[in-house]
Amino acid sequence: MAPKLDTNDPQVARLIELFATISLTGQRAADTIKNPKYARALEHTITALQLDRQGLDAKTGSAVVVAASSGAELPEAKLDYIVQRVLKKDLVSTDQIQTACKYAASVDAIDDATFDSQCGVGVVITPDMCHNVVRNYMQSHHADIAEAAGWPKMSSIMAAVRAEPTLRWANAADIKNAVEQELTAQFGPRSAAAASKKKGGGAASAATKSTNATPSSTSKGERKSKKEETVRPDAMFEEGFLASLHKPGENPQKLPRLRDEHLKATNGSVMTRFPPEPNGYLHIGHSKAIAVNFGFARFHKGLCYLRFDDTNPAAEEEKYFVSILETVRWLGFEPFKVTYSSDYFDRLYELAVDLIRRGLAYVDHSTPEEIREGRGGPDKGERKESRWRHRPIEESLQAFDDMKNGKYKPGEATLRMKQDILGSGNPQMWDLIAYRVLDAPHHRTGSKWCMYPTYDFTHCLVDSFENISHSLCTTEFILSRESYEWLCDALEVYKPRQYEYGRLSMEGTVMSKRKMLKLVNEGFVDGWDDPRMYTLIGLRRRGVPPGAILSFVSQLGVTTNNSTIQINRFDQTVRQYLEMNTPRLMMVIEPLKVVIENLPDDFVLHVTKPLHPKVPDMGQVSAPFTKTVYIDASDFRMQDAPDYFRLAPGKSVGLYQVPHPITCTSVRTNEAGHVVELVCRYEQGPTPVVPKTYIHWVAEHAPSKSPVHVREARLFNSLFTCENPAAHDNFVDFINPRSREILHGAMIEVGFYQVARMSLETAKREAEERVKQAVKQTEEALGKDRAHEARDTNAIQSTESHTYGKECIRFQAMRVGYFAVDSDSSMSLFGDREDESPDDLVLNRIVSLKEDVGKSKS
Repeated sequence: MAPKLDTNDPQVARLIELFATISLTGQRAADTIKNPKYARALEHTITALQLDRQGLDAKTGSAVVVAASSGAELPEAKLDYIVQRVLKKDLVSTDQIQTACKYAASVDAIDDATFDSQCGVGVVITPDMCHNVVRNYMQSHHADIAEAAGWPKMSSIMAAVRAEPTLRWANAADIKNAVEQELTAQFGPRSAAAASKKKGGGAASAATKSTNATPSSTSKGERKSKKEETVRPDAMFEEGFLASLHKPGENPQKLPRLRDEHLKATNGSVMTRFPPEPNGYLHIGHSKAIAVNFGFARFHKGLCYLRFDDTNPAAEEEKYFVSILETVRWLGFEPFKVTYSSDYFDRLYELAVDLIRRGLAYVDHSTPEEIREGRGGPDKGERKESRWRHRPIEESLQAFDDMKNGKYKPGEATLRMKQDILGSGNPQMWDLIAYRVLDAPHHRTGSKWCMYPTYDFTHCLVDSFENISHSLCTTEFILSRESYEWLCDALEVYKPRQYEYGRLSMEGTVMSKRKMLKLVNEGFVDGWDDPRMYTLIGLRRRGVPPGAILSFVSQLGVTTNNSTIQINRFDQTVRQYLEMNTPRLMMVIEPLKVVIENLPDDFVLHVTKPLHPKVPDMGQVSAPFTKTVYIDASDFRMQDAPDYFRLAPGKSVGLYQVPHPITCTSVRTNEAGHVVELVCRYEQGPTPVVPKTYIHWVAEHAPSKSPVHVREARLFNSLFTCENPAAHDNFVDFINPRSREILHGAMIEVGFYQVARMSLETAKREAEERVKQAVKQTEEALGKDRAHEARDTNAIQSTESHTYGKECIRFQAMRVGYFAVDSDSSMSLFGDREDESPDDLVLNRIVSLKEDVGKSKS
């Protein structure tokens, strides 16, 4: 509790009297005096500027107090400057005054023009202008607002509208009034909405019925809850399915010693694995498996293997191994070890022999057709034992040795497990095949083997070898759990516990390997990393941040139900993630030249602007404002209209962060009659011209290397025109001819290079930190000595491309969309160019600023 103010103290009494001269009295005066820093700043301001002789009214006095407290640590000259601008009524709102103090603290010397631009001096936002922005915002977000019956969304609407550059200096009360008026017009009075909510949400239903013309972005089963909007990345491990799993050592074993040996080997740590087959590129569905397995281990301070299930050599290629590891690391995870099922081929062979000796496996010479018929055939008829099932053990051992030595051709012999083909109703217990003959060399073992273990034999045993505590897989393997446990118990080895969760599928695209291969091979897309594909390398190239993908998975949660999600919901998650994690730059997609006639040829004003208005830590960039600038062609029209606020002949418009607006005085056209240049006047005269809106721009200034030229800006839309192309055999008939639009000649403000350098430095730092954390976590899980012994010697050589590339340079092009640098770009920052030639810049649009209502609905 602050000490009580002693009004009898002469010093306190003097300050009370002094502060009263600017109408600061009572408790507010007492509170100010209790803070010595604020009191000193205010005392200096009053005496230095002789405010005690001016008889300030309460409103002006209050503004002076705000300036003194906000600028208490500023040099006296800067504080005096700000207070003088307050007295001139240049700074009216608390927001303006606080912004002025922040600006003054960030520069060595205050520049009048930049100060005015930064602090909104002379900018007047009328209530009507507020209402127009609110109305436009609510129309473009109608589906989400209507879903919540309007009023519960009031705070988020106000926050979003307040963030609009055009309302940067609007009165908060005007915004609030505009939002309330629009909500009342669309959803009725607030009191009625509250009463309806108590009765069971009838207002939501009514609102939905009233908006049939605006398609909803989510289906009933996928509507976003408040919980979903605020979910943390680790939430899926703290609640629900993944929160109820056993602790290490609690999974039952056939022999007690197996549990003890397991806990000794793992130090009681959680051990998981991500076991992809290296026969293709990972897609968005795999991101869930990666997040679940690596995330579960990390959450519990355990370890996760990346294990390649390389038991089908005919389908495996080196490029898939490299791509999978790169993708895992790009998503932010570092494997404890990179292993291969082929690491254990010798050990698996020994256990197969052991299984035969135990009388629990046999070599079968039945044809594939005979094996299918023995399991009931396509009509699911009576099951039969193979005629080879009861052959002598020694005979099976010899036949298995003959399989190993190449005596049999593919299809002439298999090793089958002797399970329960007659008694069990589970197809995974119908004498599964453990080994088959394959006439194919292996990428790691060469021609050593001519027979290879199957997934059903390999998976559980390698889990056992690696002491996996939690074998997490999708629900398609539910029936496999019985055979998984049967084999471990049959061989009396450690038995991991398998858990199944629902897989992730996407509607609006195709994810089957066969269909994606058709798209690639027949030229419908430009490869597996085409940004229109929902492969993870495609999403990476498009510029989707790995954090957005993990956020998407976390929002969905983990249950035993399969999830089929529309791609527009994924895009919305990406959009939300980028909103607070991406710097903002001005980019002109279709440049239209503007020559400002009343500025000298050598005029240049360096405008300082924040990279993100809500995230000060991102910093600022400087953009030159000169006689020649470029605006987007869409921000000009020849014919004015009452509801049009941008540039037209004789009309004024503000340029973002530029102190004064411009007015179009004449238009120049080419022979075809197309507008090619505007001539404008810079309105810096004594009579302020107040623009109704602001537009983005890019200046021409060679010394600053402005503008940054873009060779191609690639805008991606949905690859298909139907909601569920995967449901159609002729899915290529639904290819969207406008799934990619390529625009030439765009321009970006020169701050792009600062953003690019910052993005690369951040990505490199995060990659280095992740590796350090992985080493630390291994030491914590196993102990320092054992962690050193367990050091991975199998890992594919790590490179920077594993974790980041050009796509990590992302920015929001204001009023346009979110963009990332494409790998086709040639940039000196990446060492692509040794000469002084300009960068060859190609951009990909990650997502638009707002959801396209033309997309398929979920």
